[in-house]
Amino acid sequence: MSAASQILLIAVSLATSAVSAAFGLGGGMMLIAVMAQVMPIPALVPVHGVVQMGSNGGRALVLLPHVNWIAALWYALGAVAGAALGGALAVNLPAEIVRLALGLFILWIVWGRMPRFERAPKRAMAGAGFIATGLSMVFGATGPIGAAVLAALRLPRQTFVATQAVTALSLHVFKIAVFGVLGFAFAPWTGLILAMIASGFIGTLMGTRLLARMSEGAFRYGFRLLMTVLAGGLVLRGLAGFLPA
Repeated sequence: MSAASQILLIAVSLATSAVSAAFGLGGGMMLIAVMAQVMPIPALVPVHGVVQMGSNGGRALVLLPHVNWIAALWYALGAVAGAALGGALAVNLPAEIVRLALGLFILWIVWGRMPRFERAPKRAMAGAGFIATGLSMVFGATGPIGAAVLAALRLPRQTFVATQAVTALSLHVFKIAVFGVLGFAFAPWTGLILAMIASGFIGTLMGTRLLARMSEGAFRYGFRLLMTVLAGGLVLRGLAGFLPA
């Protein structure tokens, strides 16, 4: 990769980490979209996973007192199973169908009748961890799945962002472990990864300050808007897959 491309990714890591710290998600999907333009495809998902592990770890550390550990634990249990299967569900389904289904699911969660996940939050979080981690082995960024379930639990904004960071952290830890077992060579990317994690932590501090200043109403509005944009992108990419080349 050229020096200009690396500088671009370091800057984008800062900006996207700020977005994730302010709203709990979005940064990972934005980051992988940019990385896909300048990085070799075989390295895309593994390197993105390590960078996101650092970004989510920093956000979890900054917001540690606000974490809902029960929800995070059940998500992690589901994530173990999802990583172990290696995204078999995603592999066996056409990519356009998965993207379209995810996009529609997220739009339903955000704008439709809210599911009553609070009646069975443990099973809901374990299921979200399983599905998100399995699909993340293929698509790289599946944060909106866990965020959609957490949103249905109606957590306060700082608890939501903190818990989302811990759940995403567990997803990336298990995913990276699987890529390591499969033999991916992370060493050549170490310098870029460390620089992106460092800039991402600065972005996390910036986004966390914005989160503290936001009202619950502003946070809910911004969260809905961001989720809608991300879901709309998934739906459009899914529909595009059915169009003739």
